[in-house]
Amino acid sequence: MISANGGAKMISKRQRMVLKAIVEEYVKTAEPVGSKILTLRPEFKLNVSPATIRNDMAFLEELGLILKTHSSSGRIPSEEGYRLYVREILSEHEGKEMSFPMIDEILERDLISREQAIKESMALVTELTNYASIVMGSASYNARIKKLQFVSLSGRYAVILMITDRGYVESKKIIVPEDISIRDIEKVIEFLNDILEDCPISDIDDVVRKKLSSESLNNYVEYYDELVGAFVRTFTEMAKDKYFLAGQNKILSQPEFQNISKVKELLTAIEHKEIFRAIRTSDVGITVRIGSENQIKAMQDCTVITVPYEITEGEYGAIAVFGPTRMEYQKIIPLLEYIAKNIKRII
Repeated sequence: MISANGGAKMISKRQRMVLKAIVEEYVKTAEPVGSKILTLRPEFKLNVSPATIRNDMAFLEELGLILKTHSSSGRIPSEEGYRLYVREILSEHEGKEMSFPMIDEILERDLISREQAIKESMALVTELTNYASIVMGSASYNARIKKLQFVSLSGRYAVILMITDRGYVESKKIIVPEDISIRDIEKVIEFLNDILEDCPISDIDDVVRKKLSSESLNNYVEYYDELVGAFVRTFTEMAKDKYFLAGQNKILSQPEFQNISKVKELLTAIEHKEIFRAIRTSDVGITVRIGSENQIKAMQDCTVITVPYEITEGEYGAIAVFGPTRMEYQKIIPLLEYIAKNIKRII
């Protein structure tokens, strides 16, 4: 499969319109999309024959931007197709001024605090979309690791200590697996301590995985996952009064989550706060993680969209929405950006 960047250069304007139509029709119906359906939808403005659309669909499939399903002759977007579609949305909306009166009603309410306004706004997002929403406060968004320490206890028990630049000291008790020596774990912690110094807690997962790809530490990959999970859970406990989570049960009504085993995995990830590992924070603006870009197994069929927002000068939080990859990106992206930009209106 080619990269989405390569595909973006190779497809014509009409083929982009066909891809956009397939994404938006599939988002709406959760059913594979055929050429005939696209010709019957005047809002897509394709104005070409079904045969031409079939040729375009065959080309998009060849590029890996759409996929043919086994159950019908229709097509569905691939992860690469969604990524190209999202880039198109971001470029289309860049510099555009949009308004959301329902959000304005919240932001303009007398005596409302920024914290309350952001929570109510994200609760409204959940009601409008049936996706889960998250608000992360300053402590969870900005905290950086100062030091990690491993303390061996009796038997196979040990404690991991995490100290942040804000003076928090947290501990996590773990059981060292029988097939890994205490000394090996100490080496792992020493390694993590070196690479994670001054690392934002929200970036632990990415920093570790990038370093793993360039280090000969493959024997520890599985246990690293357990350690990262432990750190994230410790962090969320540290900041438990600094985040807001809503709508986690609403996404279970989506067709993608009718499989019982998938539902159990996702609920476990939510319960253990593993979902915070999927929130990719960035100082430069919106971040969209689609499907396999989320390292958590339970979220391989999900998209997470994250936008930072200013709390006070120099202090930032983050708002995020997660739901299926079959997400209404054209609605969610401008809505989140509007909330993040306009929350500053509240003094």
